[in-house]
Amino acid sequence: MLKLYDTIIIGAGIAGATAAYMLTQQDQKVLVLDKKGIASGGSGAAGAFVSPKIGKGSPLQTLTNEAFSFAKEFYLKTCPEYFHQTGVIRLPKDEVDAEKFSEYEKFNDTAYEIYTKEKLDALGIQAHFNSFYFPDAGDCDAVAVCKNLLSDIDIMMVEVMVLHREDNAWIIVGQDALFPTIKAKNIILATGHESNLSDLRYMGIRGTWGTRGDFNTALELKVSMHQAMSVGANIDGILKLGATHEKEVKEVQPCREAEALSLKEKASALIETSDLALKELFCGMRAGSKDYFPLVGKVIDVAYMLEKYPEIVRGAKPEFSYVENLYILNGLGGRGFVFAPLMAKWLAQYIVEGKEIDKRVNADRLFLKWCRKTVGSI
Repeated sequence: MLKLYDTIIIGAGIAGATAAYMLTQQDQKVLVLDKKGIASGGSGAAGAFVSPKIGKGSPLQTLTNEAFSFAKEFYLKTCPEYFHQTGVIRLPKDEVDAEKFSEYEKFNDTAYEIYTKEKLDALGIQAHFNSFYFPDAGDCDAVAVCKNLLSDIDIMMVEVMVLHREDNAWIIVGQDALFPTIKAKNIILATGHESNLSDLRYMGIRGTWGTRGDFNTALELKVSMHQAMSVGANIDGILKLGATHEKEVKEVQPCREAEALSLKEKASALIETSDLALKELFCGMRAGSKDYFPLVGKVIDVAYMLEKYPEIVRGAKPEFSYVENLYILNGLGGRGFVFAPLMAKWLAQYIVEGKEIDKRVNADRLFLKWCRKTVGSI
């Protein structure tokens, strides 16, 4: 049995789900593969906040806020029942941080209000400094959003071990007689921190472990907030706390209830937590890049480039050669639900229409530096 597709996407987190959705909007026949199922990794453990970035107008802030504007409209259109536009409060951590907030104000290019300490107290939020409130922001039901985006798209639960190309097409052969042989023109890698299906070393993909706890509560909290941690608004009696960011964790591990309970302890500095009872625990590894910008576009044929152009390690800049019809959508970091819709749109437009990828996120940007710094030092 042979199944034919335009594009196979490996990975069913928010990156893979939005890529699949955008491609089907372009009339592509798409298949999504994931070894554990929809949003089974870092996406499922995410707090899934959709909010702008504050700062002094850096290129990353500009890109993030562009993606935020697109993402909130995307979720309101595609899955409004799973995007809770509660508004998000950004709280300074201390006096030094509060002073920085006053400097950030002139760079806020999205709708916001200043919430005073008195107003925060009236909302039941313990705060010492004025804060930014973004009324258009909110958070998603992470798993539900991914499932909704993939609801009309073919999905298979299978672990892809090797990518095989034959007769100008990608082939995935089933492990038993019941699994079909799958053929597609394109493959998109949306595999998060796991990057063993192609040589992606130059992208510097790295994992950060995250934990989220969902707690039953009667606490009336109508707004979400972020300080050193994220606290979601009360949605149907559930409060989301998390997600922690542990860079020292290198391998996927079992979820730890103690970590979720520590989130409750930390949250007690912000809200009343006495009636919070842990309902469900989520954990997973999210993926980021070296420079914190997303990774979107084609995949360079590293072995070919190093063999054909050995002088590349000494600063030569030859034209890049790519693995044919292999693409990536990765490195979305802790803002995956902000970045994913716009990055997926750009990638779909590139694959179907040939529209060039924005240079800020094009994964090519990291290759030459990697060659000089990493390969050249060996």
